[in-house]
Amino acid sequence: MRQEPEFFKEQEIELIYIAKKLADALAVEELLTASGIDYVVQASEYYAGVIFQSLRAGAFFYVDGESVQQAKQLLELNGRRPHQEPK
Repeated sequence: MRQEPEFFKEQEIELIYIAKKLADALAVEELLTASGIDYVVQASEYYAGVIFQSLRAGAFFYVDGESVQQAKQLLELNGRRPHQEPK
């Protein structure tokens, strides 16, 4: 279910997905809610493009540490690539 950041109190939350379009964000919300995973979604900015980078807005999805693997597997099973931190 969609939660406010305060719901997680002192728990650390992790970015699992960045939706670049509204339809994608709504679909991810539906997936997470139907699976009973608590999440936070916040609008934020990111850079896109290789040669011509531009600043864009997207929906950033976060879950608590215990739900990260389950949420990422759910995204993959539904054709979405979960966020990976650069190495």
